[in-house]
Amino acid sequence: MKGNFHARFGLGEKVEIISKPYLSVSRVIGNVYDPSREIVNGRGNLSFTTINLPRLGLKHRGDIKGFYEELDSTIDLVIEQLIERFEIQASKKVHNFPFLMGQGIWIDSDKLNKDDEIREVLKHGTLSIGFIGLAECLKALTGFHHGESIESQKLGLEIIGHMRDRMDETSRQFGMNFTLLATPAEGTAGRFVKMDREIFGEIEGITDREYYTNSFHVPVYYEITAFKKINIEAPYHELTNAGHITYVELDGDPTQNLDAFEKIVRAMKEAGVGYGSINHPVDRDPVCGFTGIIGDTCPKCGREEGNVKFQRIRRITGYLVGTLERFNDAKRAEERDRVKHFSCSYK
Repeated sequence: MKGNFHARFGLGEKVEIISKPYLSVSRVIGNVYDPSREIVNGRGNLSFTTINLPRLGLKHRGDIKGFYEELDSTIDLVIEQLIERFEIQASKKVHNFPFLMGQGIWIDSDKLNKDDEIREVLKHGTLSIGFIGLAECLKALTGFHHGESIESQKLGLEIIGHMRDRMDETSRQFGMNFTLLATPAEGTAGRFVKMDREIFGEIEGITDREYYTNSFHVPVYYEITAFKKINIEAPYHELTNAGHITYVELDGDPTQNLDAFEKIVRAMKEAGVGYGSINHPVDRDPVCGFTGIIGDTCPKCGREEGNVKFQRIRRITGYLVGTLERFNDAKRAEERDRVKHFSCSYK
């Protein structure tokens, strides 16, 4: 049981949004375009655009009605954008995508000739709206994030539920797959908060850190048990049908307490988590080869960390990395702020 553990359980204004390149892969199942092809393979996410929820919350502090009005107008804008991008993609030919289409990777692409348009094939894919910073948004609207307040949790579910309803409505309108994504933000997490801090100033619990919290997650710095975190985040999984993840952080070696490890896995499944991760430290001394948990010195050879650094495997937005050097300041700060949700010595 080396490395971090992942489990999929399976479930059926101009700076407010950021877009990602098309044809990025995601795990999608539902298929409005062709209900008989509700499968995972041979499909993917064509485009997604992330909405900055904290910005909307800060603009409408205490004004829920105003918040929803601007959220809807932002969603309308993003839908227009996604459709425009789809039209650009759909006008391409099979020969423009020699691997995905020419090699039959995409559903039904094997039935096309190299000069055929790929429009109908792409309709099996998804067009997604993502979101970041639900926690900070709720803090702006109510004074508390969803880990601190039951009422904030209720509002959070209403907001994300509303966004999902808009996606489902749009899917029915166009006969295509419009979905909602719990964005696993990388650069966006730091970029958005930096922009908002310049406009609104430094606000405790909202713009006072180097990053916004990913998607619907409880803030990484908030002291909370693993099971409470799971139960708070789990209901959002069913709403975010373009992708989601919940993780808990352990501070020990799970191989030393498999019962505690299994409790977490079962809790995730029973709560309705679609994609769960249990993060724990895995360190390695490249000199002697020891793998385990390393403090200041290697338990095997007694070597202190010097010019040859210990490799410390950590998870950053889904990536297992042995160093944080290639990640931006926001993601490094997030990793530094993470609290452990309980030790593996827990019984």
